[in-house]
Amino acid sequence: MGEWYFEYEIQVNRPGLLGDIASLLGMLRVNIVSINGVDEERRGMLLEAENEDSIERFRSIVSTMENIHVTKFRQPKVRDRLAVRHGHYIERDADERNTFRFVRDELGILVDFMAELFKKEGHKLIGIRGMPRVGKTESVVAASVCANKKWIFLSSTMIKQTIRNSLIGDEFSANNLFILDGAVTRRSSDERHQQLVREIMRIPSTKVIEHPDIFVQHSEYKIEDFDYIIELRHHPEEVITYELIEKNEMMSQNDHFGGFGGF
Repeated sequence: MGEWYFEYEIQVNRPGLLGDIASLLGMLRVNIVSINGVDEERRGMLLEAENEDSIERFRSIVSTMENIHVTKFRQPKVRDRLAVRHGHYIERDADERNTFRFVRDELGILVDFMAELFKKEGHKLIGIRGMPRVGKTESVVAASVCANKKWIFLSSTMIKQTIRNSLIGDEFSANNLFILDGAVTRRSSDERHQQLVREIMRIPSTKVIEHPDIFVQHSEYKIEDFDYIIELRHHPEEVITYELIEKNEMMSQNDHFGGFGGF
């Protein structure tokens, strides 16, 4: 069974329009897997068919319909699946096409998005930007659970400051998901930790780095090395800066009670 994503923009929202399209799909033996509006004027569908000729016939017919304008007809991408599931598209940076933007109210779709990325095999380097206490680490952990992945913290301030300088047993498995805080790792003077990070970066697995811009400072890595950059804000206008982040990191290092930094 093949799968396709079909999206159209409504030109004339007349009664029975969706019924006509669904009936046409039924006659051509094309199944509707899921359907949803992706904004006020567009509707998206995930379609499934055994015969690709049926899909081509459907595409040919709907392209001539006056009441709709076909905007997408392709093999479904992650963003397509999530648009149908949640009812709107993930915002993408116009200039940096691998940068995706979310606000805190969209944590559900963010977790789904990351879980889909985590399910893919092989090397993926994912950076996540955001101010303290916006939900970055919690979202990564939740997405790991959804993707059925074991997560390993190399460095973190989620509960207390964590700096790992060794792993044991199956913690080196490429099936694991490795999480590190770029601010903590950059400031660490422990060469064993830095060597561990270099080893993990060579493993063909998924690595998630919080504060990637800080991580690449004075390192061999570049922002261009990241496959995806995720930005998480409390509200759309929030500016992500690193002054408060680095200040909190310094306070965390001096906190004898564990440094509840909340990154």
